[in-house]
Amino acid sequence: MPLSNQQKAVPVLDPITDGKAALQALIQRSSGKAVQLQSVAALSGGASSATYRVDAQIDGKPTPLIFQRTAGEGHDGLPRSIQAEVLQRAGQLGVPVPSVIATTSPADDLGDGVISTMVAGEALAPRWLRLPEYAAAREKLTAQCAEALAKLHAAPLSNWGDLPLKSGSGAELLEGMFTYYRDLGVDVPAYDLAFAWLKPRMPTSPATCLVHGDFRSGNFLVDESGLSAVLDWELTHLSVPAEDLGWLCAQAWRFGHWQKPVGGFGTREELLQAYGGSVSPQELHIWEVYGNLKWGMSCLQLAQDHVSGRVPSVERAAIGRRVSEVAADLTYLIAFGEL
Repeated sequence: MPLSNQQKAVPVLDPITDGKAALQALIQRSSGKAVQLQSVAALSGGASSATYRVDAQIDGKPTPLIFQRTAGEGHDGLPRSIQAEVLQRAGQLGVPVPSVIATTSPADDLGDGVISTMVAGEALAPRWLRLPEYAAAREKLTAQCAEALAKLHAAPLSNWGDLPLKSGSGAELLEGMFTYYRDLGVDVPAYDLAFAWLKPRMPTSPATCLVHGDFRSGNFLVDESGLSAVLDWELTHLSVPAEDLGWLCAQAWRFGHWQKPVGGFGTREELLQAYGGSVSPQELHIWEVYGNLKWGMSCLQLAQDHVSGRVPSVERAAIGRRVSEVAADLTYLIAFGEL
């Protein structure tokens, strides 16, 4: 999926940039148009994805595209083909997303990947949260995020019934997380407290909608008008609306702008009002605690990936050191009700 236009494309030698013919053939086959690739360059990306800017001529028209594929091992998200299908259906619901051009097949020898249109905007949250040229955008973002989520959550479960998506009640999600916590064999007292606090509070009712699963600052494209695209659908599953709203409020996604609990740019009250009032402050609080604990578990998992040798990575080791930071956040959030 597209990243910031301001991220620098750095030409590299790898199977993708050295194998432009396969990409060109895939785009041409999917579009049914004449395609000429001019350049393919790697962009900075996340730990689980490799991302490339593809500059192409399609029917003689300059067309910048994004190619993103799963990078290496240790990836637990949805296959790109399923992500692409969710992306297209979300777009039909009115959620701002890139348009899917093509998905890879094993015969393409390009890995598990998706080609999409490049959408203008800044992906790096510390930039659009800080720079003055995004001040007007920040004022609009809370309402725009609430609107995008409301459109996504309003679709009936039947809209996704043919897709292999995970589903579960809040109680089941928490139980699965706790089982993994015990399997890790670690003991973080603040995490024990959070699990105990959440257990009687998490809903036992079944899923009611599709949730993005990672809807947060850092997974948006933002231009001077606000939200231009929602990215990174690899953790999509079936749950309840408050899961997405609570995750957006987790401390980690404020990038230092702690006084604005909604992604570093808005307030909880503004978010709930713009969403439409169907999620209560109490429900949001429960799922915000869950979201912070989920991020803490992600820190533990990334640390374990590195220490165990499953996915050696300095980045994962560094994120693992934030376990204690999340412990402090959870303690404060449970004790005082806000963070």
